[in-house]
Amino acid sequence: MKILVAVKQVAALDEDFEMRDDGRDVEPDFLLRDLNEWDDFSLEEAVKIKEAPPAPAPAPAPVEVVVVSVGADEVDESLRKCLAKGADRALRVWDAAIEGSDSIAIARVLAAVAKREAPDMLFAGVQSSDQSFASTGIATAAFLGWPHAAVVSNLSYAPGAKSAVFRRELEGGLLHEVEIQCPAVLTIQLGINTPRYASLRSIKQAAAKPIEVLSLADLGLGSADVGEAGSLSRVRRMYVPDKGRAQLIAGDVAQQAARLAEIIKEFKGAAA
Repeated sequence: MKILVAVKQVAALDEDFEMRDDGRDVEPDFLLRDLNEWDDFSLEEAVKIKEAPPAPAPAPAPVEVVVVSVGADEVDESLRKCLAKGADRALRVWDAAIEGSDSIAIARVLAAVAKREAPDMLFAGVQSSDQSFASTGIATAAFLGWPHAAVVSNLSYAPGAKSAVFRRELEGGLLHEVEIQCPAVLTIQLGINTPRYASLRSIKQAAAKPIEVLSLADLGLGSADVGEAGSLSRVRRMYVPDKGRAQLIAGDVAQQAARLAEIIKEFKGAAA
């Protein structure tokens, strides 16, 4: 059996940064890149299933964990980190036309990969730390027509089983336990497990493993399916918001109220 894990290399701002000339993103040279934190937990959950003691006879088929990411060649660094942590294979999808894709267009690509790989389960992180849309995994399920569940905090799944039982947190401290039919898409929450550290030996072994690169043509997709043409949203502008001001109002309650009234009047006068 096979578990497909969708991962993303996310970007974090360096201390000093500059915006691109078009004002729609940060200059790439000022971004620090790493594997998305939520995806680290997704990968660990898949590897745990692979390494779990086998059930009594008849023995299930071996579990293969395949990681997939959409991005240019710098994404290989994060994919090799996944290989070092227990993934068996790594796939990367890239084409110049993918540039500018939103989460829905990326989900269309991931769904095409899932159709090609035919996994028994597809795991993804709840969200990415750089954009936090929390929509890619669920949109992938929609394109596949598979059952899905979001924010999974506990999972019970035996390799080859036709269903899985998961738990997630609801508002008010409630826990929601559900059985879902497989294949299914699950988005994994932080804290479901403790991601492992890669050993030096596994890092060296991962460096020698191949990463399969797929094009849009390999997946039966065209340029109209990705990029701005295949997206349902697009970035208009990215900017640093104006910083607000704060002041501490001293004195007793009457003095504070009087000063607050003065500030409101000053504000209304400035707005006029």
